[in-house]
Amino acid sequence: MSLKISIITATYNSENSIEDTINSILSQSYTNYEMLVIDGASSDKTLEKICKLTEATKDKVTIISEPDNGIYDALNKGIRNSKGDLIAFLHADDLYSDEFVLENVVKTFEDSLADSVYGDLVYVSKDNINKAVRYWQSGLCSRKKMKNGWMPPHPSFFVKREVYEKYGDFDLSLSIAADYDFMMRVLFKEKISVAYLPKVLVKMRLGGASNKSLKNIIRKSRQDLVAMKKNGLGGLPSLFIKNIRKLPQFFTKSKHLAS
Repeated sequence: MSLKISIITATYNSENSIEDTINSILSQSYTNYEMLVIDGASSDKTLEKICKLTEATKDKVTIISEPDNGIYDALNKGIRNSKGDLIAFLHADDLYSDEFVLENVVKTFEDSLADSVYGDLVYVSKDNINKAVRYWQSGLCSRKKMKNGWMPPHPSFFVKREVYEKYGDFDLSLSIAADYDFMMRVLFKEKISVAYLPKVLVKMRLGGASNKSLKNIIRKSRQDLVAMKKNGLGGLPSLFIKNIRKLPQFFTKSKHLAS
């Protein structure tokens, strides 16, 4: 029996971007998935658009719309309501890079027998999803690299359900860095098995919560430091290297950054 993927999308007043997100899921060649939209009580046309786009496949869609305590609260709610073998997150500003992403991810799980699979990510212009401006080439995972600030892009990180059941979900006290904390908890502290799929899996629009202002960048760095210490990854030197590691993403020679 093929693996079922639960794709969790947190939304809040996302009417301008949600169509690209939903369509990128609906276009997938691999169809054994469920969609869970966890909405924070949007006041725009987000839910109307989702219902219209998924009308033909509504038996595969779960929509929960109610006030929440931020994106990680929404993602935890999605995990609790999901039924798949694998858990994935595709945020309302993001989309899968092509129609074969889920197919390639499942094949990697089956071939590697790993607990988790991750790939690459490309940042695109907020107003033009075909304009790539930054390329996050993950590379192979290692404990040494994690001590030096390495992490996979969270939207490209697919994890077996039992990992969440065994090691817990997102820590809501880390309001802007709970994804980093979770990945370091399971990859570094708990040492789950992982496989790297060297393909761009996700396109992410620039302008996310963690980097939209200097204030948020500082807050993110402080919470990253808490997560590092919590998971035995070091302190300020590791945080410094973590931030410096991002610079090559702007200059990586890749077809995804071709003009």
